[in-house]
Amino acid sequence: MKKILLLIYCIIGNIILVAQTPKKPNIITFIVDDMGWTDAFNPNYHTPNMAKLAKQGVRFSNAYATPVCTPTRTSFLSGMNAAHHGVTNWTSPMKDKNSDAEDQQFSPSPWKINGLNPNVYTSYPQLLKQSGYLTIHVGKAHWGAAGTPQANPYNLGFQVNIAGHAAGHPQSYYGKDNYGNLPSKVSPQAVPDLEEYHGSALFLTEALTLEALKSLEAPIQNKQPFYLNLAHYGVHTPIQSDDRFFQKYLSAGLDSSEAKYASLVEGVDKSLGDIMAYLDEKKVADNTIILFMSDNGGLSLAPARGKKAHVQNLPLRAGKGSVYEGGIRIPMIVKFPGVAQANRVANQYVIAEDVFPTILQMAKLKDMKTLQSVDGKSMVPYLKNSSLKDDERVLVWHYPNKWVDQDGPGINYKSAIRKGNYKLVYDLRTGQKELYDLSKDVAEQVDLASKLPDQSNLLTQLLKSYLSKFQAPMPLDKKTGRAVVIH
Repeated sequence: MKKILLLIYCIIGNIILVAQTPKKPNIITFIVDDMGWTDAFNPNYHTPNMAKLAKQGVRFSNAYATPVCTPTRTSFLSGMNAAHHGVTNWTSPMKDKNSDAEDQQFSPSPWKINGLNPNVYTSYPQLLKQSGYLTIHVGKAHWGAAGTPQANPYNLGFQVNIAGHAAGHPQSYYGKDNYGNLPSKVSPQAVPDLEEYHGSALFLTEALTLEALKSLEAPIQNKQPFYLNLAHYGVHTPIQSDDRFFQKYLSAGLDSSEAKYASLVEGVDKSLGDIMAYLDEKKVADNTIILFMSDNGGLSLAPARGKKAHVQNLPLRAGKGSVYEGGIRIPMIVKFPGVAQANRVANQYVIAEDVFPTILQMAKLKDMKTLQSVDGKSMVPYLKNSSLKDDERVLVWHYPNKWVDQDGPGINYKSAIRKGNYKLVYDLRTGQKELYDLSKDVAEQVDLASKLPDQSNLLTQLLKSYLSKFQAPMPLDKKTGRAVVIH
């Protein structure tokens, strides 16, 4: 009888324990490739679903990424700053190929040209998987070169992978082109896994959305918490028209290149709307977090974005590849039902590596052991109280690489640091310093370095200390063979 009573007590105790255990939230990261800070709310573009998400959550007005894609993607997966993990440029799909452009002054810095090996860090999808989540990746991966462990999302904690591989852009957005998988025309950029849509009129953004929705059916039906990383190839080059939306932008007076770009933006907005509608239909929206962001600033190079370069992200200066605000400031919106304030704007500056601790806190994972030390800080406090501010925090961007053949504004061999409202831009080629007060000059037009030398020197020393702490890769002078030293 005592054994029976003990068994009954154990069963009742387990039932109570299950009842008291908080239900884990579903989590979706919705990543748009190369989307600029102003694109989500540009009056020239139709983005009602981004606006809807912003009304349901918190929009971060000072959210940052790195100047190009792979460093950002590695940062949010690892929680490390690019100067720390050492993947400072985009990785080529070809193994052991340095993607840096040739330079007369510098030899390439010793950055991790193949990406960050998963054996040296613990990704948050791995931690989510260990805690019972179904982890799903759909779309662009671009964490490493083909033939390396990091190129395969399965090695990074994902249990499902659809269309994610080593390439950073699609060969074609068109189903009629098999997304690049045409006989005798296949390149490393051909998008894998979407054979069902080959030969169809389905645009890549739509195909990925359909596959993402399919991947959610099983966990929702089985009441298993899920993590979906929906990482669109849009709006990256090639700037091809999404014909569902293209003509209306031409009719509105946009030139052909910008009409194509606008159609790409609206395509990812429709994808976001389709995901949100599906969550509502399945009655899981109230327990699903959506974190919407880009991986770097908007492309501003001509002729891909029009005849005039570096005006597409105004009032921000420059664009993708630059450490000026146009290259690193990104749109970010977070909906966290029951936690995040609705229809608020948080002005606290945050950065890509913050995604790691944020997601762990959202998933209620505490004291998780990781191989790496994490640089990011959770954004959850700013979701709960959007007026919080931490002006003592330091953010660093380090780009010791040559992205394109010609130097542009803030492009190639630049580093930057922000503390409070002040931001320092450091030219690794010349040692020149620029200082801006972003609270008054978001366009970075008024250089205060000569007027505020103490502030400039303080940020320079903080930058030097940060890069030294992590032994960040530095450009190598071809004449001396020595690494650049910040003064």
